[in-house]
Amino acid sequence: MRTVLLIALGGALGSVFRYLTAQFINKYTQLFFPYGTFAANILGCFLIGLFLGYLEKNHITNPDLKFFLVTGFCGGYTTFSTFSNENVQLLQANQIGTAFLYIGLSVVLGLAATWAGLTISKL
Repeated sequence: MRTVLLIALGGALGSVFRYLTAQFINKYTQLFFPYGTFAANILGCFLIGLFLGYLEKNHITNPDLKFFLVTGFCGGYTTFSTFSNENVQLLQANQIGTAFLYIGLSVVLGLAATWAGLTISKL
C-alpha cells in the first residue's frame, strides 16, 4: 500500500507540473505545434535520466524514492496519451508534416534528453 501511495503522490505532483509547464509554454508560443506537451515530454525524459543516474551514482537503492520520482512523478509529468491525441488531431487537420515533425522530434530529443540526464547525473 505504501508503494501505491508514493506513486500516487508523485503522479499527482507530476501531473500538476505537466499542466503548469504546458500553460507556461503555450502562453509564449504559437499553437500550430503542441509545444507544451512536447516540452513536458522532453523535460520528463531528461528528469528520468537525471533521477535514475543520480540514484545509481550514489548507490541509493531505496525503492520508495524510485517509485516516487520515476514511476510517480515522471510517469505523471510525461504523457503518451496526450501526445498520441495531438498527433491524431494534426493528421485529421491534414497537417501531416507537423505531425511527423512532432513525432520525430519527440522520439529523437526524448532519447537524447534521457541520455543527457543520465550522463549529467553521473558527473
